[in-house]
Amino acid sequence: MMLLALELGVGALTLIVFVLGLAGGARRGREIGLVTAVGLAGLYGLSLAIDARGPLFDGAFIVDGLAVFLKQVFLLATLLAVVGGLGRPDSVEGRRALEYHVLMLTALLGMMVLASARELVLLFVAFELMSIPLYILAGFVKKDARVVEASLKFFLVGSLSTAFLAYGLSFVYGVTGSTRLDAVARAMAAGDPLLVLGLFLILAGVGFKIAAFPFHMWVPDTYEAAATPFVAWLSVAPKAAGFAVVLRVFIEHVGPPAGLWAGAAALLGALTIVAGNLMAIPQTDAKRLLAYSGIAHIGYMLLGVAALSPEGVAMLLFYLVAYLFSNIGAFMVVEAVARAEGSSALRTFRGLAQRSPVLALAMLLFLLSLGGIPFVVGFWAKLYILWAAAQAGLYGLVLLAAVLTVVALFYYLLVAKQMYIDPPARPTPVPVSSALTLVLLVTALAVVLLGLYPGPLVDAAMRAAAPLF
Repeated sequence: MMLLALELGVGALTLIVFVLGLAGGARRGREIGLVTAVGLAGLYGLSLAIDARGPLFDGAFIVDGLAVFLKQVFLLATLLAVVGGLGRPDSVEGRRALEYHVLMLTALLGMMVLASARELVLLFVAFELMSIPLYILAGFVKKDARVVEASLKFFLVGSLSTAFLAYGLSFVYGVTGSTRLDAVARAMAAGDPLLVLGLFLILAGVGFKIAAFPFHMWVPDTYEAAATPFVAWLSVAPKAAGFAVVLRVFIEHVGPPAGLWAGAAALLGALTIVAGNLMAIPQTDAKRLLAYSGIAHIGYMLLGVAALSPEGVAMLLFYLVAYLFSNIGAFMVVEAVARAEGSSALRTFRGLAQRSPVLALAMLLFLLSLGGIPFVVGFWAKLYILWAAAQAGLYGLVLLAAVLTVVALFYYLLVAKQMYIDPPARPTPVPVSSALTLVLLVTALAVVLLGLYPGPLVDAAMRAAAPLF
């Protein structure tokens, strides 16, 4: 039971929220949000205390260092998103709070199972359990026509990714005669063309979920239109779940045949870094800018897969945590400004340092971290992952990534210019709710403290990555 404690806890919390919502209806919107947040905080604390490791269900489900590390990322990202959403009438305090939180917890449960899945059928079911609630949540503010359009685009592209994944899994099963990932790993050595085709289809299906180029087309519209606290979560947690699939299927105990997939990851990473950074430059909306920025960051994370080493995977995990705090923090600042101005356009950030200096400072920290400036956590994330790629001999890729990092600084510093140099349109300060203040405080402190002292997180990531090899 201890091996399933986190999954059972999320299931129990979902049931509690469901019953509370049925009993109280619209009157208990805020209570539902608070119960969800408290439950997630308790589960995150439990994840830090659990040290049980081992397989379940004849090896189809595994609790190891990687699974526990990723589940902690999922829980923390969900907790920050739920707290950041407190006070939004379209989600937490409105009559649809029950739907919002049950859907979010259901997707979280899918992610938790996905991190431990070592069997194809379980992997597919968990993938869909995560994905289907995301399509609904993306269109949650359904009175806005842009939201409906973005949600539909997300659903159609997600359905295509499911088709790729299902076809790929069918080819893999047809060749190997097994749904066990350890059997698939052994079969890779034979180099069967149908098996290779199936694995490429699986990689493409996961590519949609992590928003790697050219599978990124749903990201900008969805990020711009959907509720910002949900987008902050969507930009981190499902991406981490997608990388869990990549690591389990293409890296874990595969051996020399994994070199083919490392090459594919290197190509995807290069294309994604270039496309994400270049397409971010002309953006005039903060959420669209962060969307393309996020695509570029996925490219950097793919370098950890391409390195095909314990250090590469460990630095990928470190990067995920750095990105979690930096990106969620940046989106929450956008949420605060958008609530005050009714828009997430970059022009609304003009003179923010004069209107709300603390809020502007927090945004500056998050932008510096996303840009990889010393000495915040994003600097170490980029430095370590480039170092791991260089250790693997990927010097051309490292050079490309370093050059595009400088390009990324251009559009990050444009936002800083709006905040600190341009005059404000009006002098009134930006109001920030207590819930948003708490999230911004936690994320800003994490960005600074992990930047000053990254050692413990690096050690934890190394322990999680080592057993894969």
